[in-house]
Amino acid sequence: MSETLSREILDASASDLVAALADRRVSALELADAAISRIEARDGAINAVVVRDFERARDAARAADAALGRGERRALLGLPMTVKESHNIGGLATTWGAEVFNNWIAPSDSVGVGRLKAAGAVILGKTNIPPFLADFQSNNPIYGRTRNPWDLSRTPGGSSGGGAAALAAGMIPLEFGSDIGGSIRNPAHFCGVFGHKPSYNLIPTRGHQPPRVADGAGVVLAVVGPLARTAADLGLALDVLAGPDEAEATAYRLALPPARHERLADYRVLIVDEHPLAPLDDEIRASLIDRADQLESLGAKVARTSDLLPDLVQLHTTYTAILMPAMSRGQPGVQTISAHEWMALLDAQAQIRSQWAQLFAAFDVVLAPVHGSAAFPHDDEPDPGARTLMINAVETPYFAQLAWSGLATLGNLPATVMPLGQTRAGLPFGVQVIGPFLEDRTSLRFASLAEQAFGGFQRPPGF
Repeated sequence: MSETLSREILDASASDLVAALADRRVSALELADAAISRIEARDGAINAVVVRDFERARDAARAADAALGRGERRALLGLPMTVKESHNIGGLATTWGAEVFNNWIAPSDSVGVGRLKAAGAVILGKTNIPPFLADFQSNNPIYGRTRNPWDLSRTPGGSSGGGAAALAAGMIPLEFGSDIGGSIRNPAHFCGVFGHKPSYNLIPTRGHQPPRVADGAGVVLAVVGPLARTAADLGLALDVLAGPDEAEATAYRLALPPARHERLADYRVLIVDEHPLAPLDDEIRASLIDRADQLESLGAKVARTSDLLPDLVQLHTTYTAILMPAMSRGQPGVQTISAHEWMALLDAQAQIRSQWAQLFAAFDVVLAPVHGSAAFPHDDEPDPGARTLMINAVETPYFAQLAWSGLATLGNLPATVMPLGQTRAGLPFGVQVIGPFLEDRTSLRFASLAEQAFGGFQRPPGF
């Protein structure tokens, strides 16, 4: 493959690559080899693809070419991609970035990985994470630090940071991540790509849990979902991944409603650009306000406030109280809460979910920040609770930014992140498009329409 063809092909969207494979304009093996060459050429300083499975990927690509030659067509047939290290792939290490799990080999694929493979995806390897997926950075004692391709001195986000960095650097067209505290959304925001946090339980999480934790009821709030360079590619992946796990599939079938509208002018949009607990960089707020004005100029109905919005302090308090026990699952020596305290928290969550449902009777989507700043410099302070971030030249608590993630997470709502703009220093930032529960196609379609109207992914300089 020539360098010109390599750039043309590898910079294409996942959807275009699937079409090129089906039309036999490129072979799956040729595409896998070109992606592997990109990883080998570009990943040294970035350190995104930390578990490599290139030979098995080549075997899968050859099998895809044979299937294509027989006339088979599947949603991802022959498409090279990566998945987050925390997803089980049979025969590969799954460590969650923690030394206590070092050298643990997954016996089988997670449900999501199995569905990707069944759709024909060629999985090249796994991408980097923080320990226990619990940081806005992706740095751990097993694989080291992942760096942002926009600025190597800065974080790509966490915990799906390796995948977002690989996407932005053009190494792969599609990534499979996970999210409970913004772990898909923050990396997409920091790296200038797209990400989708699905509605809770829309995609089974079985096979995505700390090693040696038996598959069980799953983790409350936690979801798995895709990252890509276009909104359409998020939808392509969601169609493959969504649907009940095999036990529920005995009775239940997936029937996601269509997007509420097919024109930006028809959307009713609520803008949330302030949070009492989480400061927001002035440049991000100004860009969000500009986007609201642009939407209004196209005919959309845009509101800057609403009495229907849940109390953001109460929401965040409930969210973090549920998040901490959920995140500590599988970790030794953690503090526990009583069963009655837990049930009271779930009652509070149900009340807030009801408030969101009332809001989405009046609005179609909510646009909100993803994080209070663009990508920040690497921070090696060993106590995460002691870290701070500089926002508008003011020192702020590091984990206060979980408040923006919690808006959608506590409500079990879908949230699609898309690029919004760049800072004066040239760093990308995004916006999350929050939709009604189980109306993932609405937030995805809005993001796609906005991408067409205002632009989307841009390559980092040098890539």
